[in-house]
Amino acid sequence: MEPVALFRWLPRLAARVPWVRLGDWPTPVDRIEIDGRSLWIKREGDSSALYGGNKIRTLEAWLGHTLAVGAKRIWAIGAYGSNHAIATVLHARALGLDAGAIVFPQPASAWATENAGALIGTGCPLVRLRSVVSVPLAGIAIARREKTAVVMPPGGATPIGTLGALSAAFELAEQIAAGQAPPPARIVIAVGSTCTTAGLLAGIHLAHAVGAWRWPLPVIHGVRVTPWPVTSRMITAGLAARTLARIAKLGGPTLALSFRELVSRLVIDGRELGAGYGRPTAQSAKAREVIEHAGASLRLDGVYSAKAAAALLRLHRNGIGPLLFWATKSTVTLGEPAADMVAGAPRALRRWLAIGGAEI
Repeated sequence: MEPVALFRWLPRLAARVPWVRLGDWPTPVDRIEIDGRSLWIKREGDSSALYGGNKIRTLEAWLGHTLAVGAKRIWAIGAYGSNHAIATVLHARALGLDAGAIVFPQPASAWATENAGALIGTGCPLVRLRSVVSVPLAGIAIARREKTAVVMPPGGATPIGTLGALSAAFELAEQIAAGQAPPPARIVIAVGSTCTTAGLLAGIHLAHAVGAWRWPLPVIHGVRVTPWPVTSRMITAGLAARTLARIAKLGGPTLALSFRELVSRLVIDGRELGAGYGRPTAQSAKAREVIEHAGASLRLDGVYSAKAAAALLRLHRNGIGPLLFWATKSTVTLGEPAADMVAGAPRALRRWLAIGGAEI
């Protein structure tokens, strides 16, 4: 059976959208009980034994695109501890593609230093920036210098990358139809680069239009882990709209959907951001404890998925439901880099790594 849910429902797109098979699909849906009521979890962290999480869906489309255009290397852009960056390097290498990462500073945490250490341990090319504001110029410079390279924006957030999460909406619809979860009132997810959130938003509308999603449309409840304007409601919905436009251009259905209708199913929740990107909160720490006590064998990183879990529990306490939590953190624990690999890393990155993952 075709493993990508989007292509099961719209098979003619399979011949028109470059794609590689990376993930173990479908990812499971689990049920847990908190305060005597049920919550459902979409376990995206189980998407790959190499390195999982929501970025594997993004990379199936991006790495397919990279191979299709004949590129020899793909560059990811993200913070030092970017899930997207380490996922890109590991999965590109598994396909025989070269990969590099353009990284910028972030607060140190156990989760960030795990990813950064693993990234250093791959020995991939690293470009260290002083600040996130240097990202656009750095990406342009590398693209001009390396004519056979593809440079993704942070998180792969374009209508190429969103197709993975769009497909996930179809996958979830099939799981609901099979009785694995009820139709959710809200899907709660951490929103950082907006790629997955925008893809899900586009996906529920497209799945509804073709009959895969047979129930009232849920609200995609994005929990901000990066600041405005990156995670603004208009920017996120705009990416979803461009994704649907790309589907139509590729020969899929054209939706009679206004932008107002599209954005009406999106909430961007800023209450859990705390002191800013990369900084855990007391609420995220508590959410990890509650979810773990409920028996969910997840990895929740305090600066992304645990912040989304804090919003999930707040909504749950307020009686909103059914709720489905999109658990994005890979369940694979990455090893520490060898000393000689650390010695060859950019000096500023070595100093940052030496902080030791203190949760500040």
